[in-house]
This record gives sequence, C-alpha cells and structure tokens, in this order.
Amino acid sequence: MKIMVGLSGGVDSAIAAYFLKKQGHEVICCFMRNWDSLANGDVLGNPTLDEDICTQEKDFNDAKDVAERLGLPLLRVDFIKEYWDNVFIYFLEEYKKGRTPNPDVFCNKYIKFGPFLDFAKKHGCDMIAMGHYAKRIDENGKTYILKAKDKNKDQSYFLAQISSEQLKSCLFPLGDITKEEVRKIAVELNLTSVEYKKDSTGICFIGERNFKDFLKNYIPAKKGDIVDIENNRVLGTHDGVMYYTLGQRRGLGIGGIKGEEAKGWFVCKKDVKNNILYVASGSEDDHLFSDEAILTNINLFNEKIEDDKHINVKFRYRQQDQGVSVKNLEDGNIKLIFDKPYKAVTPGQICVFYDGEICLGSGIIDKVYYHGKLKN
Repeated sequence: MKIMVGLSGGVDSAIAAYFLKKQGHEVICCFMRNWDSLANGDVLGNPTLDEDICTQEKDFNDAKDVAERLGLPLLRVDFIKEYWDNVFIYFLEEYKKGRTPNPDVFCNKYIKFGPFLDFAKKHGCDMIAMGHYAKRIDENGKTYILKAKDKNKDQSYFLAQISSEQLKSCLFPLGDITKEEVRKIAVELNLTSVEYKKDSTGICFIGERNFKDFLKNYIPAKKGDIVDIENNRVLGTHDGVMYYTLGQRRGLGIGGIKGEEAKGWFVCKKDVKNNILYVASGSEDDHLFSDEAILTNINLFNEKIEDDKHINVKFRYRQQDQGVSVKNLEDGNIKLIFDKPYKAVTPGQICVFYDGEICLGSGIIDKVYYHGKLKN
C-alpha cells in the first residue's frame, strides 16, 4: 500500500513513518506548512513575529533529517491560505463572540484530513497517516476511532470532527504504543533530531508566547468594567472580555476589598454585547456549574445516538469522562443532560462522545444551563 505520512518534525510522526515502512508499505513523507506569521501579520498591518518564535523551519529541518535517516522521500506543501480561511478566521470570529474555540480540532478536519488527503491522492497514495495517538478499527463495513493504549496521550478528542470518509482514508500507527516506547525506539534508530524533542503544546500558530498579547494583534483591546455579579458593583477594568476564560482567577487585577473576607475572584460570565466581565468570589457552585448543554455542529462517525442513551463525554481534552444522557432535537442539534453538575462547561469548546473506548463523534457546545437557567 502507498501511504503518505504527515511528517511534522516531531518524534511521533517519525515513528509512525518508521512503523509503516517496517510493515512493508511504500511510504512518502510530507511536511505541511500551515501558518506564515509574518505574512498573516502584514495582512492586518500588524507583523507579529520575531524570528526566534517561528519554529517551522527548524521543524522542517528535523523532518528532513528523519526522512533521510529512514531512507524515505520527503515532500513539502503549503496550506497557509486554507488554514487562514477555514481555521484561523473561525478562531477569531469565535473569540469575538466571547467563546472559546479549539482550532486544533478544525485543523484536523479542514487541513490534515482535507487538503492534505487530496494532496496525497494526487500523488497516488491510497491512505494517509499521522502521529496521532488513537486507534482505528473496521467492523461490518463501518470504521471507528478508539482511544489509544496510552490514555495520557490519547488524541481521539482532536479527531472527533473529521468525517467518516476522512476516517476511512487514514491510519494511526501509534494506537497500541506508549509515548515512552516511542521515544525509546527513536533512540534505538538514532533519530537524534527528534528523540528527546519537546512535545508541541497549545495552539500551533501561537507558539511559545503570551496568548493574550498574540490575540491583541488581531482583536483590538477594548477596555470595560469588571463587575461583581452578586451586587453589580464595579471592581476594576478589563482589556476585553474575549481575553478571559470562565473560571480564570489569575490576571484579573482585583485586590482585596477593605472590610470583606478575601475569598478570591474568578470569571463567571462574559457579556460581549455590553463589554462587561462578571466575576464572583467564594463558592463556584452557582456560577461555574451547569447540568445541561445544547450542542451544534454534530458530527457522528456512524449511527445516530438514540434518545435517552447514556454515554460518556469529554468537554475538554485530558478531562475525565463525564456521564450524560442524550436527547436529539428536531433541528439536528443534541441536548445533553448531565449525571450531576459539571464545572466550566464552556460555549465554543468541543464536546466529544464516547461509548466505552469507542469515539462516537462530537459537537460544539453552544449553550449551557443550570436548573433550567441559561448560563451564557
């Protein structure tokens, strides 16, 4: 089988390529360049990067070194426009609404398993492969994603918005191996450029820099009031509600209030329309907890989830599975009824559905409720 591997310049995709070659496949590697920080800054009249922050060329050189050591060809392709149009613009629009998007999920859907898959097919490849920690199984004509063996690295969460057709065209060679074993193999193969390379974290186009400072380059700061939600008193000033997240405690600039017991302030609500950041102190129960949610943009890999079916979900990556019951709505959206109140279920984030080890699909959190009252 002819397979194109997305070689990122990291250790995971390197070992994925090695496994596929070892299994006897014809392997072609390809490095994807999805973000041009200087060019994108120029579009807005705001160049944002210095050369030290952008690591893409270093990643390409590491990918080139891996390909040479494994004896595999390496191509290079740019998806900068596709990433800007389909991922980054969505990211900005969601933040402008005060929501918290996950662009890495949509990078998989619209780049790695979209244009990259098309690129691979144009080069005669039957399948694509990545360094994701996830499993794929095929049963009775259906294809499923399962959680990886290494639960600490499992990335099924980030794959839950790709389509069934995209899923059928990809392989996940690292599904039955741990990260520790991956690094050990890299050492044995003398892949010195990646064997101990630090894992990439956070959003790819932000890199090792302050997220708030980065966002200011694209969404101008707009100062407003920080208000105590209990009594509507103004406690301070914020730089823009989109820069804060629900439950955030640090960076609020609110000190103690004379004559009151210090209990610590946290963000509990964002009013984008009126540019007000609401905070509370003390118990988080009434402010951060919810017991129902409405999901939109539903993506299911196979069959519809039946009404009243009890499943597990993750509202955030690395979160423990949370029990919920499902109700299908007439408009195609899904309502979740939680087993118990859960903390900081946040609009804009991805909610991923699981039945045991099997990933059923996902939706985007649109509205959350507590005791029937809309929270956002």
